Amino acid sequence: MALIPDKKILPNIKRVIGVVSGKGGVGKSMVSVLLAETLAARGSSVGILDADITGPSIPRMLAVDSFRAESDGERLFPIVNEEGIKVVSINLFNEEEDQPVIWRGPLLGKAIEQFYGDTEWGNLDYLIIDFPPGTSDIALTAFQTIPFSGVVVVGTPQDYVSMIVNKSVRMASMLKAPVLGLVENMRTMVCPKCGEEISLFDDGSESGAKKLGLPLLASFPWRKELAQARSLRWSSLSEAVKKDAEGLAREVELALASIPSPVPQEGR
Repeated sequence: MALIPDKKILPNIKRVIGVVSGKGGVGKSMVSVLLAETLAARGSSVGILDADITGPSIPRMLAVDSFRAESDGERLFPIVNEEGIKVVSINLFNEEEDQPVIWRGPLLGKAIEQFYGDTEWGNLDYLIIDFPPGTSDIALTAFQTIPFSGVVVVGTPQDYVSMIVNKSVRMASMLKAPVLGLVENMRTMVCPKCGEEISLFDDGSESGAKKLGLPLLASFPWRKELAQARSLRWSSLSEAVKKDAEGLAREVELALASIPSPVPQEGR
């Protein structure tokens, strides 16, 4: 297979946005969910594909973990949450939420192809794909087969994290997926008692966005309400969180506006 084969364009999906990070535990899935919910709250039709096959968290974060998706043997049917977001995740097909997925690389990659191409997404303005950490088989399959309109990178402002995250940035660039910018998470924290914003990592060093040579799309502080929340329903989020999320969605839309949509290949 060529490094960059022809990608499968689904005409019913206008924009595909990947959310990546080379490092786990930096808030990538939280960013995916907040971006999806903000776009949906603004009137867009949105789907989210949980590509973290071995560590799926999207169903719980979108409060659909008690449901199970269905298939007719050929097509997959997503679960729709209360905000109207269509969700596909391996955990929606497992009998138990904590059932491990013990698959080798080729099977993981095939699952991503099926989740993208065999799901009845309907007409979507945006499909958000929440990547697993790293640059493994799943990430390679996704970048090789899915025509990304743009990629959002998530990281925390630590030097070693920037180094690891840069691997994902370079991988996206090598596979011709446009990188929209960086979401910097947890540079500060909001004190749950007094509301003051306190620096956690801000030691005067250069920001992660500058180190990576990327635009800064948003900077999210650590908030107790997000850290302890079982799910992130839009209706239950504070106005401060919604404001941060709306700022991210606005910057993503502006970045996407400067990138032409993929042109379908003949026969695709």
